[in-house]
Amino acid sequence: MILAATTNEGLAQMSDLLVYSSMAVYTLAFFAHIAEWVFGSRSKVGRTAAALTQQAPAAVTVQVKKAGGTAVLDRPKVVTRSASGTRDVPDGPGAAGGTVKGDLYGRIAVSLTVLAFVIEAAGVVSRALSVQRAPWGNMYEFSTTFSTVAVGAYLGFLLAKKNVRWIGLPLVTTILLDLGMAVTWLKTPSDQLVPALDSYWLWIHVSTAIFCGAVFYLGAVATLLYLFRDSYENKLATGGTPGSFARSVLERLPSAASLDKFSYRVNAAIFPLWTFTIIAGAIWAGDAWGRYWGWDAKEVWSFITWVGYAAYLHARATAGWKGRKAAYIALIAFACFLFNYYGVNIFVSSKHSYAGV
Repeated sequence: MILAATTNEGLAQMSDLLVYSSMAVYTLAFFAHIAEWVFGSRSKVGRTAAALTQQAPAAVTVQVKKAGGTAVLDRPKVVTRSASGTRDVPDGPGAAGGTVKGDLYGRIAVSLTVLAFVIEAAGVVSRALSVQRAPWGNMYEFSTTFSTVAVGAYLGFLLAKKNVRWIGLPLVTTILLDLGMAVTWLKTPSDQLVPALDSYWLWIHVSTAIFCGAVFYLGAVATLLYLFRDSYENKLATGGTPGSFARSVLERLPSAASLDKFSYRVNAAIFPLWTFTIIAGAIWAGDAWGRYWGWDAKEVWSFITWVGYAAYLHARATAGWKGRKAAYIALIAFACFLFNYYGVNIFVSSKHSYAGV
C-alpha cells in the first residue's frame, strides 16, 4: 500500500532533465579525459618526463658551519615501499604524461566533471523535493545518488590536493554506464514510499550504504590499476619489454606501491562505517519487521561483503598475503557489494524487493 501524498510532477520532470543533462556533460568529460591520455602518451615531452622520474634526483647544497665552507650532498631518494617489499619505484608523471597540452585537456576534463556533478546533484535534490523524502527509495534513485556521491568523493580528494586524476577516466566511464543503466532499465516514476521504508532510518542506513559503496568503488579502481601496474613493474624488473600501450599508459600511473597504499587506506577508513551500516540496518529491521536479523538475501550479502573486506584487511597484516593476493580479496569483496547492489534487488526475491527496481 502506498502512502497518500502528492508528488510535484514539475520537480520530478526537472530532475529527469537534470540527470540527462549531467550525462551529456559527463560524456564531454569522458572525451576530454581520453584526449588527456592520448596527447600525453604520444608526446615526446611526456615520454621524457616519464624517463626522468626514473633518474636520480639533483644534488642539494647544505651549509657546514664548522668548516666554514660548503659541502654538496646527494639528495636522499624518496621512495615508497611496495606491498611485497621487493621494489622501490617512483610514481609516474600523471595522466597528462608531463605535457602542457595533455594537462590542459586534463583540467578541462576535471572542470566538466565538476559541472556534471553539480547538475546531477541538483537532479537528486529535485527528485527529493518532488516527493518530500530521501531520494533513494528505489534502485533508480539509489543509482543516481550513488554516482553523485562517487564523483563527489573523487572531487573531494582533488580538493585535498591528492594526486588522483588517474581515477578520472575510469570514474567517468563507469558513471556513464551506471546512469545509462538507471535511465534505461531502472527508471521509476517519482512516488511516495511504501510504509516499511517510511522511517528516519532511511536517511541513516541507506545514506551510509551509498557513501561506503562510493568509497569502496574508488578503492576498487585503485586496486585494479595496482594489479596492472604491478605486472608492468615485474616485467621491467625481470628484463622484459612491455608493449607500447602498456608503456604509454602504465608508466604514467602512480607506482604499484602508491596505488596499493591508496586502496588500503580508503578501504580501511570506510570499513568501520560499513560495519555501522549493517548494524543500522539490523536496528531498522527490528523496528519494521520485529526481528533484527532474518537471513534475508540483502542481509546475507551485506554480511558477506563485510566478511570480504575484513578478510582483505586481515590479509594485509598477514605475512605472505600482502600485495596481489590481498588485492584479489579486495576485488572479490567489491564484487560482493555490486551483487548486493544489483543482483539481490533485480534477481532475488527478498523482503527488500518491496522498493521495486
